[in-house]
Amino acid sequence: MNKLFTVVLILIEMTSFAQNNRIPSKGLAMFSKEVAFKPYEFSRHAIGDNDILIEILYSGICHSDIHTAKSEWGNTEYPIVPGHEIAGRVTKIGKNVTKFKVGDYAGIGCIVNSCGECDPCKNGEEQFCEKRMVGTYASKDQYHNNEITQGGYANNYVISANHAIKIQKNADMKKVAPLLCAGITTYSPIRFSKVKKGDNVAVAGFGGLGHMAVQYLVKIGANVTIFDINEDKRADAQRLGAVKYINVNNADELKGLNNQFSFIISTIPTKYDPMLYVRMLKKDGELAIVGVPASENRPILNVVSLIGVSHRKIYGSMIGGIPETQEMIDYSVANNIYPEVEIIPANGKAVDEAYQKVIDGKVKFRYVIDMKTLN
Repeated sequence: MNKLFTVVLILIEMTSFAQNNRIPSKGLAMFSKEVAFKPYEFSRHAIGDNDILIEILYSGICHSDIHTAKSEWGNTEYPIVPGHEIAGRVTKIGKNVTKFKVGDYAGIGCIVNSCGECDPCKNGEEQFCEKRMVGTYASKDQYHNNEITQGGYANNYVISANHAIKIQKNADMKKVAPLLCAGITTYSPIRFSKVKKGDNVAVAGFGGLGHMAVQYLVKIGANVTIFDINEDKRADAQRLGAVKYINVNNADELKGLNNQFSFIISTIPTKYDPMLYVRMLKKDGELAIVGVPASENRPILNVVSLIGVSHRKIYGSMIGGIPETQEMIDYSVANNIYPEVEIIPANGKAVDEAYQKVIDGKVKFRYVIDMKTLN
């Protein structure tokens, strides 16, 4: 009985220690889907033996942030601090951590924890963890009392070291954050489809994700055609190395494009007709879908239509695992491949305005919040 009592006391003390050592944090949150961003003080779980604490320097704005913050995918719990494109500096490490040391640059993408034991985790595909990955925000963290995670529009983050990404000292920190989502989301399917030099390929949607896909494909040596609805981006397409720019609102520009491409990546975050691009594939060509529109604007594939364009492949791709994300960061920095960004201050008005410009298609190409300016 005495031993049992001692064990109970130890567990109570450990729980109390963890609760008393939570990390205070402050950020920008939405408190409902209609309300503008406001300052928000909260706390993160204590730094465990296998965790690191990151001082957030920059946080990118992804269209997924907007969909989630405005509950366009449904069931968002408020208040919510979005942000899964995070770049910062390590300020504390747990006693078991060897991957990082204090002062290192580190990044956080869409995954902050997973079981590490199932086959997907062991194969470096933590996004498909059989016990469910823990997302960077708006996700129930089963490893920390099921608390809801809050994202990177904040001054700090506590994360499992195994799920953080090492960023080289020579990286352009103002531009590196969007690589943690926009970069890996496009890099992964390009690698999966084994795109090679000389291939005729296309990018549908020339926004935050699309302009990253263009840069990776051009670096490989592929011939890149871009599809978009914004005439203002035609010059940018040429500057980034595309061989052709197609405005899909211009019917004449769409003529004669069927059976042309071995690979197409769709980054489109709004309603569109996927069959338009399926018909453009060559036999055995592949269409990778990475853009996810709001629930009410989800496109639908007509299976009967697919029979008429047989032997083309369509697949979805969700970010990438931790090893592939690390590979992408190393490759991007080594080859000077970065998003084109506009830096904005960390205040609610600036973020609200940035959200609206993304929704209106008036951003080229990624907004990044300077979290050092957070008051």
